Amino acid sequence: MKQYLFILLLLPILITIYAACTGQQNTVIILPDPEQDKLQEQTNILETGEIIETQNGPGESGIPVWVRLYLDGKIREIESLDAYSGKYVFIGKNRGEHFNALQQWANNFAITQDFPRLIVPRVEQRFIASATLYPDDEYGEYFSRTIKKVSDEEYSRVAKEQVFWIKKKITIINEEDPEMPQISEFERYDFFVLVSIDKETLQRKIREIMADIKTSPTRDQAAAIQKINRTFFEGF
Repeated sequence: MKQYLFILLLLPILITIYAACTGQQNTVIILPDPEQDKLQEQTNILETGEIIETQNGPGESGIPVWVRLYLDGKIREIESLDAYSGKYVFIGKNRGEHFNALQQWANNFAITQDFPRLIVPRVEQRFIASATLYPDDEYGEYFSRTIKKVSDEEYSRVAKEQVFWIKKKITIINEEDPEMPQISEFERYDFFVLVSIDKETLQRKIREIMADIKTSPTRDQAAAIQKINRTFFEGF
């Protein structure tokens, strides 16, 4: 048995030496170690959250429509509400266990500093949605330069509309051992800041940014850039 194990351990080395001596580009196949595979397996962790309090009272009392839509993953539908007609809506989010720190974050949310960070992911997603390749390949340097410019720009006619918070009881179940799952619970606050900007104002600003970016694209990249400039606000 010891000799057999020794041969198994030595076999990959012998194959490598043989390949080097013969000049062949052989692939060395190493037998998997079951114990190592077990260590590399991902743990099965489930997290659930129950709203136990909101800014307006116990339970799910008085959650605004915009917060409910955001929690349901329907942020674009917020822009369909009468209150935000003709505007683009962005939501800043922060969460944690310390209420006072989060309250201070919401109070100090600065349009000049924080708003560009909310725009960037949406602009990035629009480039990605229109691309057939990775954005850096599709648009060349035009993509990264545009994103940087969007991030560094200052924006006008931006309004900090509302702030709202909810409190959740978070339950985490670790089922790595199905027979003895580990359960932990804690309470967490989620703070939301709703920010809006006039649609025409933002469109004009982004068009100015995109027109100001100068690169040396390939022919295919130039065609992709022309297309995204022409159709950018379709589905934005």
